[in-house]
Amino acid sequence: MIVFDVSRLIARAAHVTPTGIDRVELAYARHWLSGTKPACFVRANRWGGLTVLPQAAIARYVEALGALWHDGASLRRRGRVRWAAFCVQFAGSLLGQALMRRVLRDAVKPVYLLVSHHHLEQHRLVARLKRRYGMSFVCLIHDLIPVEFPEYARPGQDEKHCRRVETAAALADAMIVPSAATEHALRAQLGSRNSALCILVAPFGVELPALAAAAAVRPDRPYFVCLGTIEPRKNHLLLLNLWRDFASRQGCRPPGLVLIGRRGWEIEGIVDMLDRCHALRGIVSESRRISDTQAVQALKNACALLLPSYAEGFGFPLLEALACGTPVLCSNIPALREIGGDIPEYFDPLDGAAWRAAILDYAQDPSPRREDQLRRMKGWEPPRWADHFAAVEPLLAELAAPATSAD
Repeated sequence: MIVFDVSRLIARAAHVTPTGIDRVELAYARHWLSGTKPACFVRANRWGGLTVLPQAAIARYVEALGALWHDGASLRRRGRVRWAAFCVQFAGSLLGQALMRRVLRDAVKPVYLLVSHHHLEQHRLVARLKRRYGMSFVCLIHDLIPVEFPEYARPGQDEKHCRRVETAAALADAMIVPSAATEHALRAQLGSRNSALCILVAPFGVELPALAAAAAVRPDRPYFVCLGTIEPRKNHLLLLNLWRDFASRQGCRPPGLVLIGRRGWEIEGIVDMLDRCHALRGIVSESRRISDTQAVQALKNACALLLPSYAEGFGFPLLEALACGTPVLCSNIPALREIGGDIPEYFDPLDGAAWRAAILDYAQDPSPRREDQLRRMKGWEPPRWADHFAAVEPLLAELAAPATSAD
């Protein structure tokens, strides 16, 4: 039996737009809800116990949350999500921890599955869960960015993420990562410890129905999209400085730039430019709370997606742009190269001149350079969540299989 921890997903009821980790946990919840294999949904508490959550209540919550993120944050949808979250937590409090033992009583080798980083830094809590319920433990490590690039994370996140990796190294029976680049970084962090530990590389998928629903239309003026939380490692300052330069050119009507994503942390310089730079007004816009449908519409009509990040563990925006048929200009970093292959154009995130030339070329109509990338895109099929779970399920099944005694 799979014991799937949805602690983080329940805590996201107040968030009207998802992060990449949120998308992953939602996809996992939908998979276990729709599958034929037995799964138990749980929430961890501070005392080192697991509270069983009714599957029907979880299904209603997942449906409401998915609709909120997909269709937009109307008052009605937000109300449905909050009510569904309350019902899940209330039902869980009534069931209590005692039901957990009854649920697992007939399970031969239950597998505790945690696909967010939620409470992974709490070594004692996870160890107590394994010991109390006799479960195998599988966790998903999304990236090592706070450890490798602490300057791009919130203060203290590097130490917290190190504790997560330490917990996983000491207690996990297997790990899942979304890219070979993340596996490489993880094994470097582990060093000689647990060198035989199974680390499964299983790229994430993209939801094709949501992408197919949006229609491509010809915009009034060419524009580019940068999709993702506004934070230092995403390198928004490069783009804002380029657009300020475009605006200063006499007789030049610059293309537009649409920033899709909420404002993050340590971004005072970026905020100053967005809020106080007169040259950017009218050509750079922000969409902080935008539905998946609206984001796909913006991507489909853009000249290209711009992704000048310094570091990524996977890169959902790149995958979504290619699935929309939108060209991509992105950083020459391992995770993005792994996902994009030979389709996007890659640049050093510090090479402003190369980014400037490419953006101006792609804004032209016609743009031979852009047409070349569209030709490279023909025949490309985006990875699907079904492919991800086809790789993950055998690993979980192996851990859940009862041990056979030798003759």
